[in-house]
Amino acid sequence: MDSVLHASGRFGPRTLLITTAAVPLTGWAIHAVALHKRLAATRRDPLTGLLRRDAYTARARRLLARRDDVAVVMVDADRFKEINDGLGHAAGGTVLASIAGRLTAWAGPRAAVGWLRGDEFAVTLQLPVDYSEQRLAQLVRMLHTPVVLDDGRTVDVAAPVGAATPTAVCRRDLSLLQRAADAALYDGKHSGRAVLATAAHASVPSVNGRRAGRPGTAVWGRAA
Repeated sequence: MDSVLHASGRFGPRTLLITTAAVPLTGWAIHAVALHKRLAATRRDPLTGLLRRDAYTARARRLLARRDDVAVVMVDADRFKEINDGLGHAAGGTVLASIAGRLTAWAGPRAAVGWLRGDEFAVTLQLPVDYSEQRLAQLVRMLHTPVVLDDGRTVDVAAPVGAATPTAVCRRDLSLLQRAADAALYDGKHSGRAVLATAAHASVPSVNGRRAGRPGTAVWGRAA
C-alpha cells in the first residue's frame, strides 16, 4: 500500500502536468483546424468552388516553374450577361458553377483552376503536346453541353477556349501566357473550337480591356 502511495506521489504531479497541458494543446489543435478551414475558404470562391485569383496565380506559377509540359487555358462564358439578365442571377450562378465543375473534372486534382472575374476562367495544368489536341477538343465538348437549371430548363452555353504553352509562346511568364491564351480565345470565339496561341498572340493589342486574336492559328475540337 505504501509503495502504491509512494508511486502516486512521485508520478502524480507529472501526470497531472501532462494532462493539464493536453487541454490547451487540444484547444489549439481545434483552433488550427478551424483556422485552416477559414484560410482555405479565403482561397476559394464560394459560388464556383474554384481558386480565387491570388490563390490560382500562386499555384499556377508553381506548376510553370516545376514542369515543361504545362499549358495555360482561358475560358470565357459567352452570353453570360444575357443569361444572367434574362433568366436571373440564380440561373447565372448555376451556369458559372456548372462551368466550374466541368473545368475541375477536365483538369484533374493537380491543376490550378481559377475563376478570375465575371465570366472569365483560367486553368494551368500539365498538358503533353502529344495529347493536347485530343484534350482540348474534349474540353470544348464538355463546355458546350447544355446546363440544366434548378427549374428544369436548359441553357445552351457557349464557352470559347484559348490555350498557350511556354514552348509555343517562347515565354514562361504566367501573365503573358494568359494574355496570349485570351487572344487565341478570341480567334475561336465563333468557331466552336479551342485555339492554341502562337508567339504573335502575346503582342496583340488590347480591345476594350480584352485582347483581340489574330487569324491563322490552330483550332481544335469544333463543338457538335
